[in-house]
Amino acid sequence: MRRFLLPTALLIAIWQLLPLPVQAAPCMLVTLTGTMSGPALINGVAGAGTLVRFGDDSAGCGTTKLQFDAGRGTVLRLSQLNVDPGQLDAVFFTHMHSDHTEGFVDLLLARWNWSSSGAKVDVVCSSDVSSPLGFTMSCGKFVTHIGDAFVQSGEVAQRVSEDKRRLAGGPAELAHLITFEPGDEPQVVWTKGDVKVSAIRSTHVAGHASFRVDTPAGSVVIGGDASNDSPAPPRPTSTSAQVERLAQGAEVIVHSTIHPIMGPDRDSGMPPPVYYRQSLTSDLGAMAKRTGAKYLMLTHLAPQVGATHHGPYKVPGGALTEADYRAAAEAGGFTGTTIVGSDLTTLRLPAQ
Repeated sequence: MRRFLLPTALLIAIWQLLPLPVQAAPCMLVTLTGTMSGPALINGVAGAGTLVRFGDDSAGCGTTKLQFDAGRGTVLRLSQLNVDPGQLDAVFFTHMHSDHTEGFVDLLLARWNWSSSGAKVDVVCSSDVSSPLGFTMSCGKFVTHIGDAFVQSGEVAQRVSEDKRRLAGGPAELAHLITFEPGDEPQVVWTKGDVKVSAIRSTHVAGHASFRVDTPAGSVVIGGDASNDSPAPPRPTSTSAQVERLAQGAEVIVHSTIHPIMGPDRDSGMPPPVYYRQSLTSDLGAMAKRTGAKYLMLTHLAPQVGATHHGPYKVPGGALTEADYRAAAEAGGFTGTTIVGSDLTTLRLPAQ
């Protein structure tokens, strides 16, 4: 049998004409898992939380999954996204307020029940800090004792007797605690592959921190409940100078907000200290403009869109619309895209 050999130059020419394999593009998804502000309960809105996913198109942008804060209902919202608690790489807490933390026990219990043999989840938060009021804010103790009620009730022992793969110490055994001392400059607090998370000090309660996620697909800042270091007027803005520093060059800012209509001078009944420790929507718009952000995602809304009250405090003039929030951000000078958050609102970078 005769064999025909093509000249090397011809083989190279043919190879150069062949289509190159498609490279999966990096992408990031930012999802609001809960948009309720404070301990108020309105129409099933989940407590504060943001899920950041990074990967490429071939993996649905979800190779790395990071949860920032975990208010009530977090696990239910994750289930709607087909994200199992056992898939989370890390959980980050901005501060120790129940509307940002009370869903964490559900998250860890689910992981303990069904993924005890898996890896521990990193839990990243501030070190213990003494409040000027004389008590200590402690994320470490919160995590260490997260399963105590279930151990004391006997549930942990009962479930371990039914499935020996479950850890005898309960859900706290699945948490790998990572603490840091927040400062006035960004510091890297967590990394995995191409994903880097930085943190900075911000004012709300003692130990409050804000975070930034940097990936090849873009960057997002999660401000938490940050506000200005000055607790009340006179001050040039209600927003945090530290968060503004952290957000320079980031495409997305996710931030809690309170609408100016709730001001003490507007007959809302809201106590001034409650109002002044949040960032006003108009001031967030101004900050987003100064940092060059393309997207401002408003969350932790006070008041919720369509609500006539925020807890016991009335909304002067009646319920607000999404347009009211967008107008307030634009009044601050922001010309990018303002997203008025509702649960499961998702932003993709790069946009398709």
